[in-house]
Amino acid sequence: MVSVNGLQWLDADDDITPFAPPEQALTDPNGLLAVGGSLSPQRLTAAYRSGIFPWFSEGQPVLWWSPDPRAVFYPAEIRISRSLRKRLRRGEYRITADRAFARVITACAQTRADGLGTWITASMREAYCHLHELGVAHSVEAWYENELAGGLYGVALGRVFFGESMFSRRSDASKAAFVALARQLENWGYAMIDGQVPSRHLASLGARLMPRAQFIARLEHYCQQAEPVESWAGFGTTP
Repeated sequence: MVSVNGLQWLDADDDITPFAPPEQALTDPNGLLAVGGSLSPQRLTAAYRSGIFPWFSEGQPVLWWSPDPRAVFYPAEIRISRSLRKRLRRGEYRITADRAFARVITACAQTRADGLGTWITASMREAYCHLHELGVAHSVEAWYENELAGGLYGVALGRVFFGESMFSRRSDASKAAFVALARQLENWGYAMIDGQVPSRHLASLGARLMPRAQFIARLEHYCQQAEPVESWAGFGTTP
C-alpha cells in the first residue's frame, strides 16, 4: 500500500491488500479514500463490506469512496408519493428481478440529458455483470407493455442491499421498481438499503442520514449474516 497526499494507492494486480480505514477518507471531496486497484469480485465485495464503493469517470483510475454521512433506507420506511401510490394501484408496471441485468446497467450508463455523461464506464459494466453471474449483483426491472421502462441494480451482501443506479424511460418506472424491491427486501428480512451519497431525490424517497461510523458498524453485523434468499428471479408483480 502506498499513500500519496493522504490517499491510499492500490496496485491493480493486488486484490489482497485491505483498504485503509474509511475514517481516513478526505473531507474534500467528501469520502475519497483510495485510488487504483481493480474491479475484481474480490476487491468489490471487500469494498462494499467495508462501506466503500467505486465511482469514477472514463479515463480516470478507479476512485474509491466512503462519504460521511451516508444515505440509508430502511425497507419498511420507503416514502411513496400520492401520485406514485395511484400508479402502483393501477398496476401500470410489471416488475421482475434478474431478468435483464445487462440491459438495466446499460440503460443506467446512458449519457444524461444534461450532456455530462455517465460514471458507469465500460469496465464498471463488465465488472458488475460478472458480479451478477456470481449471484452477488441484482437488477429489478419495470416493464410497460413488454418494453423495459425503468429499473435499478445493486449488490446484495448478507442482509444489506447496496443500491448503485436506476433509470426511467416512463414516469415513475424506476420508483415502481424501487418500491417493489424495498417491499421484497422487507419480506426477506433485509436490514438496510445503502443509497450511498445523500441527495434531495433520495431524501424524497425516505432516505435517512447515517454517520459513517454507525453505518460501518452495522455493516460489520449485517453483512456477516447469510443472505436470506437463494434466488431473486422469483419475485415480481403482474398487473
